[in-house]
Amino acid sequence: MNKLDEMMMQNVRTAALNADCVLVVADASAAPQKVTDSLEEGALKIIQTRPSLLVLNKKDVIKPGEIAKRLQWYGKFSGFDQVLAVSARYGHGIDELKSWLVSKLPLGPPYYPKGDLSDQPEKFFASEIIREKIFLQYMKEIPYVSQVNVIKYIERVPPAKDFIEVEIVVEKESQRGIMIGKQGQAMKTLATAARLDIEDFVGREVFLDIKVKVKEDWRANEDLLKYYGYSL
Repeated sequence: MNKLDEMMMQNVRTAALNADCVLVVADASAAPQKVTDSLEEGALKIIQTRPSLLVLNKKDVIKPGEIAKRLQWYGKFSGFDQVLAVSARYGHGIDELKSWLVSKLPLGPPYYPKGDLSDQPEKFFASEIIREKIFLQYMKEIPYVSQVNVIKYIERVPPAKDFIEVEIVVEKESQRGIMIGKQGQAMKTLATAARLDIEDFVGREVFLDIKVKVKEDWRANEDLLKYYGYSL
């Protein structure tokens, strides 16, 4: 486990301590197994003291009769309060999932003014949109070794376009080559998809300039992780 993975797991543990309920996602298409065996001891204690839901995703890839068997098995052996089968791809069972979550969350005062969608700046959402497009386009190794840094975000008065300078960091030259693609076609596809979504989000036209750089083993480099904004 590299430094980035360690940091992310520590954040998960810290956040879990204040959880009002617990939701764990498992693969419905895989052979049934005790999910709790793969959880850390701390997570097990939280499940035992909070409302808990086991979500079996990918119900769309198995037969209806098998879904019923999976629900019965997990309901008997999982140790969760409730088990629900869903298909994230097609949205099946998502309304039931939302209803369960709402029913378990306590009422509380509003923390932000009504109408506010987020306290994060547009720069943050630009990086998140680009990160999403990386996952959707490359899917396998590349998303997990990529760091998206928005170097500049300059807002301009229309008809001038906002200027966004972005640096995508990977660990190897081979990964950089995959991300850019033959004659830059893969990067062009990525940049176009990201630009359109960013423009839709901010309500203005933007000029998106993306460069891909190599920083060997950046996920294990504490100095780089701090520079990129991660808390270690």
